[in-house]
Amino acid sequence: MLCLLLDENISPVVLEQIRAKRPDVCIHSLAEWHEGEYLGVADELILLAAHDEGLTLVTYDKQILSELSFVFASGTPFCGLIFVDGKTISISDFGALDRSLVYLWDRELDSNWLNRLVYLPMPPV
Repeated sequence: MLCLLLDENISPVVLEQIRAKRPDVCIHSLAEWHEGEYLGVADELILLAAHDEGLTLVTYDKQILSELSFVFASGTPFCGLIFVDGKTISISDFGALDRSLVYLWDRELDSNWLNRLVYLPMPPV
């Protein structure tokens, strides 16, 4: 089951909007998850901890790929990584981001997210 974890660079407004409109969507923010214990922590540790709880990390940070290349190369499992391209969905366009995440969640809820990397598409209009 897809369950989302928003990284610290995604506004809490996105979390609030999704929870208000769609309480059925499994979504957390790094700021609230484990009472913010993972804020400022290395991406590798966040990804590994998220795996332990079945969470898929959502991030605008494309540098995570180079930072985590050894994790990917070693075959260490993770529960998915969703990249948001700032050229496709601006970091300040909360409405587009929440619609895109909900659209993806609706389509991919029951998909296998183990070791999966996805770029978040814009939802159809």
